[in-house]
Amino acid sequence: MTLNQLKYFCTACRTRSITKASEELFVTQPTISIAIKDLEAEFNIILFARNGNHLELTSAGETFYEKAKDLLKHSTEMQNEFLELGNRVPVLKIGIPPMFSTIFFPEVLNAFEQNHPDIQTELDEFGSVRACDLVQDEKLDLAIVNMEQFNIDKFESCILAKEQLMYVVSKKHPMAKKKCMTIEDFRDENLLMFNVDSVQNELLKNRFDQLKLNPRIIMRSSQLYTTLKFIDNGSCGCFLFSDMLPHFKQYKGIPLEPPIDVNIGIVWKKGNFLSHSAQLFIDFAMQYCSENITT
Repeated sequence: MTLNQLKYFCTACRTRSITKASEELFVTQPTISIAIKDLEAEFNIILFARNGNHLELTSAGETFYEKAKDLLKHSTEMQNEFLELGNRVPVLKIGIPPMFSTIFFPEVLNAFEQNHPDIQTELDEFGSVRACDLVQDEKLDLAIVNMEQFNIDKFESCILAKEQLMYVVSKKHPMAKKKCMTIEDFRDENLLMFNVDSVQNELLKNRFDQLKLNPRIIMRSSQLYTTLKFIDNGSCGCFLFSDMLPHFKQYKGIPLEPPIDVNIGIVWKKGNFLSHSAQLFIDFAMQYCSENITT
């Protein structure tokens, strides 16, 4: 019995499919099938009973699954513990979209580093779409993202905050006196948008397309402060999350009707076992956000 065999078996159990397990783990289906057969032969038990295209655990398989999960968990914990004893704590690589990195994330990260000074973090700015791709490719351990994207179910995730998009303008902008705006109101507006790897762009584009609107997008940027600098003259606006507005009191935030609600969360690769550092960060971020962010 090897750890790889247990990993293949547990992934097949969780997905209830050898095909899905092979896609998740980037190995061939025969590799997983052979690993399961070898386990069955070694212990002289039947782990799975097939039910159509799905796998159903036998009674022995259910017991084996629980024990296998415990073994894998203890293996990961042991590896991380001894890496730390040898001063080889892996760097925790986190992706973060530009909109969050300026306002939302520094507070969380600073608090985390104060509580866990032994954990080194490496931050990279990417839009939510690109950040998720890099998590899937194992170039990032975690990413804080806008979770309103079509493939979010491919990842393990937890929600940190619920936000609402607001249209943000200078207080001298013609729309600054409005109490709310509909998508139709943007027909003749000059808009500043984030880059194409932003989920926010897709959400807004879908709303515009539904009404066959083609608003004037005068710039796309990945930098929040560059975007805000452009709206200072009162001729254009951008979209930000409602909880960001207290940091920019010189601007006016206008609610959208109907509202565009989004979930902000952490994602990590499905099927991967988290490092001790990553699990600590997830737990800390969830607690910090529940105590400090109004949802």
